[in-house]
Amino acid sequence: MTDPEIDYAAVFQALPGMVALLTPELVYADANEKYLHAAGRTRAQVIGRYLFDVFPDNPNDPGASGTRNVHASLQRVLATGERDTMALQRYDVQSTQRPGEWEERYWSPVNAPVLDQDGKVVLIVHRVEEVTELIAARSSPDGSRTRVLEAELYTRARELQEVNDRLRQAHTRERKIALALQEAMLPAPGNIGHHRAAVRYRPAVGSLNICGDWYDLVALPGDRIAVAVGDVVGHGLHAAGIMGLLRSALSAACLVADGPAQALEVLGLYARSVTGAENTTAVETYIDWETHTLTYSSAGHLPPALLHTHGGVEYLDQATDPPLGARPEHVPRPQAVTGFSEGDTLVLYTDGLVERRREDIDTGLARLTRSLTRHQGADPETLADAVLLDLLPPGGATDDTALLIIRL
Repeated sequence: MTDPEIDYAAVFQALPGMVALLTPELVYADANEKYLHAAGRTRAQVIGRYLFDVFPDNPNDPGASGTRNVHASLQRVLATGERDTMALQRYDVQSTQRPGEWEERYWSPVNAPVLDQDGKVVLIVHRVEEVTELIAARSSPDGSRTRVLEAELYTRARELQEVNDRLRQAHTRERKIALALQEAMLPAPGNIGHHRAAVRYRPAVGSLNICGDWYDLVALPGDRIAVAVGDVVGHGLHAAGIMGLLRSALSAACLVADGPAQALEVLGLYARSVTGAENTTAVETYIDWETHTLTYSSAGHLPPALLHTHGGVEYLDQATDPPLGARPEHVPRPQAVTGFSEGDTLVLYTDGLVERRREDIDTGLARLTRSLTRHQGADPETLADAVLLDLLPPGGATDDTALLIIRL
């Protein structure tokens, strides 16, 4: 038995509440009959028009704030990709029966994003409940008491919105602090010795999504360097702080370890003593120009990509183990070696570059392969910019992205 085909257009029109669909430009894409009826507008007066051209503020009310508040809510949805529930709003509507007259109306709006497979907001569901009759209740026998309750309800709703605004401001400040902390703890971009490297860090969109991605480059004895990327589970200042601890510990371990596997073993033991460091992923690669070899080990991280000068992309996936602290007992980590030719390019990255919601990781890796192949021959700086442009959504990713590219 096959599942019946659902007519979602009919479902949308049959919804019992007031619902409209807005484009990212805040233009009406659709509205159900309940919405049009309550708003006193026809489809021709709404569809294809800018929201605030259809419903401007009451020009006779100097304190009107409906358009400002709704616009701010919709912009938050576009910026964060998250639902925004608004406090009770007074938003007067011009009468369709008596042009120039404005009707006092009260609304309770909720705005929710519709995301594509890249996490980009493509539509906003604008759901509204009208509560004008509840607020007015002019026909109540106890009119005076009702008006007191109305005023109290409206005051509490405004207070709630002010508290939410202060919380958002606090979250924005935390994001800025976390970004500054993360930037201060990451090594400065640039070449290491006479080798050409490019590094990029792109924070996630949204005020709460700053994470703990990092990259690292360490000069080793001889014509060798160690390069690494990692990703701490979690968000905000705490994740940024853990990132700094683990990056510094791995840098130190590389200087005394026999190879990348032993360096990650030491880091894993250290991570057990750091609250919040569990399940961090990292990949470490030693580059040896004397032997033209790459020695690597991965703690649950996505495989580095080796772009060959003769064409083709090889993923270094032969030494992958669970993330840091994932095993209850200490077990030596695996390590693998592969050769490279002069002019090859090594690419390390975190999951924000390739992972997308509701998409298999192989699809993201294939997208990376195509990008690297397309820009083969570009210098590391140019290649880094091109890969970010090809792979990150136009509005930014919902997860942090660290990228390290070095010419071999």
